[in-house]
Amino acid sequence: MKILFLGAGKMATAIAGGIVNARLCKADELTAFDVSPAAAKLFSEQTGVVCATSGLPELVRQAEALLIAVKPQTLQEALAPLKGTLQDKCLLSIVAGMPIEKIAALSGAERIIRIMPNTPALVGCGAAGIARGAGAKEEDLQLAMDIFSAVGTACTVPEKNLDAITALSGSGPAYVFEFIQALADGGVAVGLSRDTANALAVQTVIGAAEMVRQTALHPTLLKDQVTSPAGTTIAALEVLEDRAFAGAVIAAVRAAAKRSEELGRK
Repeated sequence: MKILFLGAGKMATAIAGGIVNARLCKADELTAFDVSPAAAKLFSEQTGVVCATSGLPELVRQAEALLIAVKPQTLQEALAPLKGTLQDKCLLSIVAGMPIEKIAALSGAERIIRIMPNTPALVGCGAAGIARGAGAKEEDLQLAMDIFSAVGTACTVPEKNLDAITALSGSGPAYVFEFIQALADGGVAVGLSRDTANALAVQTVIGAAEMVRQTALHPTLLKDQVTSPAGTTIAALEVLEDRAFAGAVIAAVRAAAKRSEELGRK
């Protein structure tokens, strides 16, 4: 499968690297294009994939699929010279907030898959929601699943759910970073050094998440295993309950989903 990356930023670099590492394609089966020489150079250095800064029409002609990884505000400019040449191509778009209908109008393409990845894809631990356009083939969807499974976890959803995916896993790393910072600050507040508190906070979050993943138990059951009667954990959980911790997280996801919908309409 000949895949062309349109845009060679950090996320595109992570995805291309994941494809090569997972042996879905060889590096010479991938190509990339970016108008920035610096971005093109870094992409090539980190992935082993050739990234050009000119000759886009010929690169498109040779490709079977395009992975579009440009900023939303530059999408129209990026696709304008290609319109009319993409009818038989599979388009995989990770352009934030850009609906399939709009991509089709700008590109003239019919086989469109829209993906909402997140930044942990940069370390091979991403979470992506994938929506299939009406004109996309089953093999197009499978290609998207293979690619984004190579850099983490991927699931298929209706396009209408991508705002929810944005709010949960797209923005979600920021919520976790905030929690890690607060957990480490708590450690410092009770006497730990900053380095020790940071290291333990990070590993605690990694370990807890891995327990949920490996055991497949409901988080409540795992929480109960840590919570002894009249112990330290229940004392802490009581404070989180009093401060509406769960409600605050739910409200944050709702707010992010609402904002994603607003940006999509714009």
